[in-house]
Amino acid sequence: MEEKKKILAIDDEEDIRFILKEELTDEGYEILTLGDPTQALDAIASFKPDLILLDIKMPQMSGIELLGKIRDRYYDLPVILLTAYSSFKRDTASLASDQYIVKSGDLTELKKRIERIFRVKV
Repeated sequence: MEEKKKILAIDDEEDIRFILKEELTDEGYEILTLGDPTQALDAIASFKPDLILLDIKMPQMSGIELLGKIRDRYYDLPVILLTAYSSFKRDTASLASDQYIVKSGDLTELKKRIERIFRVKV
């Protein structure tokens, strides 16, 4: 039996974390959610995710700042940036992510992109 792919979702909004966990667990992924981005590097070291979903706008630390720290230590770890604001696409720092998605209640596009990343990383 194939081992479940692990996804770490980092978002300060509890509702978003809940939806991501429910929907992606239903897709067969193992999900760990974090509300505090300052705990992310420890969580990556212990959980060893195959992919990170990262909110850009969080009060403790921006997702862009955290993305830089992730890239410093885990260069090959795929990261999908999630945001409610499409304007971040113009931020050159966001180019360090593998994908960029504007948040929506419909996770169809996110699921497709996750599947595509895992298909490429085989």
